[in-house]
Amino acid sequence: MRRPLKKKHILVEDSVYGSVKVTKLINYIMERGKKDTARKIVYMAFEELKGKDGKEDPLALFETAIKNVAPLMEVRSRRVGGANYQVPREVRPERRLALALRWIVEAARAGKGNEMYKRLADEIRKAATEEGEAVKKRENTHKMADANKAFAHFAW
Repeated sequence: MRRPLKKKHILVEDSVYGSVKVTKLINYIMERGKKDTARKIVYMAFEELKGKDGKEDPLALFETAIKNVAPLMEVRSRRVGGANYQVPREVRPERRLALALRWIVEAARAGKGNEMYKRLADEIRKAATEEGEAVKKRENTHKMADANKAFAHFAW
């Protein structure tokens, strides 16, 4: 018999943009429980994304960036008869979002020299135009899955 599924914590939409994805981004940015600081970083980054004329929609740009970074396939290790195989698997929607946000935040943190909100805005802008570190990470993940297509029959 399977164990009962855990109750999922439902996130509240953020107050400024009314999006659960923005709330998740804030949670990924947050370090040592400093949510207020994380909120400031995200909202300042979104202000930066609006551009000089304030016409661009930062939320639409953010959604496009997530869509461009989210991986469709990934490899999972599977042990078969004493050997480990990298088996390509399709990525579930919740995990796709989690990976996309994590990669965007990691890429923004890796960049040096500017304030965090500027690096985050820059990474979101690059991801929206299918450039940047986060998109490279997705491409590498897809290449790995493609290279290991021969082991797809081990999928469980």
